Amino acid sequence: MDKVVEQLVDKLQKAYGDRLVSVVLYGSAAAGDHQARYSDYNVLCVLSQITPRELGDSEAIFRWWRELGSPSPLLLTENEVLTSTDCFAIEFSDMKRQHQLLFGKDVISTLAVDETFYRAQVEHDLRAKLLRLRQKASGMLSDSGLLRRLLLDSLSTFCVLFRHALILHGADGPAAKRDVIARASERFGFDPLPFDKLLAIREQQLKAREVEPVALLDAYLQAINVVITAVDQLEK
Repeated sequence: MDKVVEQLVDKLQKAYGDRLVSVVLYGSAAAGDHQARYSDYNVLCVLSQITPRELGDSEAIFRWWRELGSPSPLLLTENEVLTSTDCFAIEFSDMKRQHQLLFGKDVISTLAVDETFYRAQVEHDLRAKLLRLRQKASGMLSDSGLLRRLLLDSLSTFCVLFRHALILHGADGPAAKRDVIARASERFGFDPLPFDKLLAIREQQLKAREVEPVALLDAYLQAINVVITAVDQLEK
């Protein structure tokens, strides 16, 4: 466990005492695909109750954590974890597949994820993220730096959603982003080049300025639409 994560767990234990049920690391760090420049530490903090007292106890800790570059831990009660899998099917499916228990009770491994709305959530998130990407890109086409950063920032999200599209189609959903793109491009039939180049930048195998983002944008958007169509067809 990274030292900074150990510090977070220690601070949470001191702040909450016996109200702290569990601390879970999930996302890219738990999957072994964490890249410091582009990835966050995603932490689930499970409490016996959440009132203004608990929110107040977390204020200084969460501010410190955000200043280190990661989002505030996700606060849920144990009952909320057990009863909200239908609303957060993607998130809890990912946690079940890849997580590290940092403290307390393992509330994730035996969790029953209700998949009733799983397909709909994957399609909704794909469409919503595509709309948001196009909206932002429309104001950045003349600024290569901003557009490149937009594509790099969106990459992790689409890798997650492509993985879930693979799972919906009965395929294995690998953890590593490169494996996701390779399998999704083969399964759904899209050009992986824009994703491969963006991943090369993230992995410092390619300098950002060597990649012209406008040239990648069309194939990037087309690939997302191909995956959306593949998920949508499952409803028929």
